[in-house]
Amino acid sequence: MQIIEIKDIQDSLLKVEKVSVVGWVKSNRDSGKIAFIELNDGSTLTNLQVVYKAQQTAGFDQAKTVRTGGAVYVEGKIKKNKNNSEQWEIIANEIKVLKQADEDYPLQKKQHSLEFLRDNAHLRVRTNTLMTVMRVRNQLAMSIHKFFQNNGFIWVSSPIITASDAEGAGENFEIKQNDDKPFFDKKPSLTVSGQFGAEAYAQAFKKVYTFGPTFRAEHSHTNRHLAEFWMVEPEIAFIDLKQLMMLIETFIKTIIAEILKKCVDEIKQVSVTKPQIKNRLEQLLKKDFVRCEYAQAIELLSKAKSQGVHFEDSEFFFGKDLASEHERYLCEKVFQSPVFLFNFPQEIKAFYMKVNPDNKTVAACDLLVPDVGEIVGGSQREDNYDKLKSRCELAKIDVSSLQWYLDLRRYGYYSSAGFGLGFERLLMYILDLENIKDAIPFPRTEGSLHY
Repeated sequence: MQIIEIKDIQDSLLKVEKVSVVGWVKSNRDSGKIAFIELNDGSTLTNLQVVYKAQQTAGFDQAKTVRTGGAVYVEGKIKKNKNNSEQWEIIANEIKVLKQADEDYPLQKKQHSLEFLRDNAHLRVRTNTLMTVMRVRNQLAMSIHKFFQNNGFIWVSSPIITASDAEGAGENFEIKQNDDKPFFDKKPSLTVSGQFGAEAYAQAFKKVYTFGPTFRAEHSHTNRHLAEFWMVEPEIAFIDLKQLMMLIETFIKTIIAEILKKCVDEIKQVSVTKPQIKNRLEQLLKKDFVRCEYAQAIELLSKAKSQGVHFEDSEFFFGKDLASEHERYLCEKVFQSPVFLFNFPQEIKAFYMKVNPDNKTVAACDLLVPDVGEIVGGSQREDNYDKLKSRCELAKIDVSSLQWYLDLRRYGYYSSAGFGLGFERLLMYILDLENIKDAIPFPRTEGSLHY
């Protein structure tokens, strides 16, 4: 008999009564001559109850022994669950234990802390909590691709091995080569950004995007930093910073609307413990994102300090690199909305950002969202060869290693702009996750490489 997915049963898509399913046991309770298995096959968050009886189910005695985590085959008739008319159950006529789980299986039917689950990252996706997160992560990735593909963007697979430090911060992971015979003619490292490759391709296609893993050797142990994470980095020729912010707002609203539409069960599951999530996302869709110049933000923070608001870092001046507490105060307390900060002092931003006519600021923006802080950073790129070279030299970047990037400016490069979205940070915001380690299947952080 053909194996049926549990999702198709729960969604009432079947026209038959007798079915076969396979899956993993979430719980198995025995009440003598009748017993119950909660079964899940990964196709849905909702478990399927299997009812099996001593006189009616082949394999009854063996089925009673299967432990949480074990894999089973079940054949039987489906009917509505008498205690929950929205769900189905199977009255089993046969159960086969395909694989037993050892007695020390860590994920028993009880509440596990997120810290415990991080220590068991190879198993944690079997819990409702992480299965929910990863299902939303999957849909979020699909929605991102859909947005760009529907709007005429070309996907570019930027290189993971590179000789360029796109951020100029020296946080690359260097790749060790054979000392006797180096593999490359330059010192290789893992990429911190796909931006430079996207800029090159935008000069042919006008609208491109990269979406892939990036790596940064930051010595940071906050709940928002990973050594390996995913970035979405579109690049568009012939637009300026104002147009870029409009694109970012449309992009964020479109994919969040898609999540609300496609992940109804997942949002419902998270709302059990975080009932504010759906309303917060719906409110975001209704609001126009605030535009606030960096200089104005400094004034607002200084005023808040004078009125008694406490900040861990309370020294405010033009040129200060704002911390998460400052970003969150602006969007959560001052504006109560997502906020674009823009026109930053050039000394705190990357060398490739276009210098404004005031010669003090650059045409750059950060999108700040409540409860997380920055999730998007973007800018118009410097299109003047001499100015870009000068910025490289001021940042003490080896110009020869980026000569190809500078040379783009010599061959018709005009008014390009783009942004980088931290994929896991957006997922944190959507699901109100407290730690970015719970937004990626196998987190990589300083001092931890267990999987």
